[in-house]
Amino acid sequence: MEEKVRSLVLRLLKRLFGEIAEELLAKIQTLSLQQLEALASALLELRLRSLTWKGG
Repeated sequence: MEEKVRSLVLRLLKRLFGEIAEELLAKIQTLSLQQLEALASALLELRLRSLTWKGG
């Protein structure tokens, strides 16, 4: 489960910001499941807001 959430976080980060720095990738690898879930939730909200601002 943790790896699936981590994969989702990485996909969302890439979609929102492009390539991810190695330093950030290393930090993401150390996050707990609870931290990954919180980050995924925040990134999804950011993605939804960006779609709204762009008009869908």
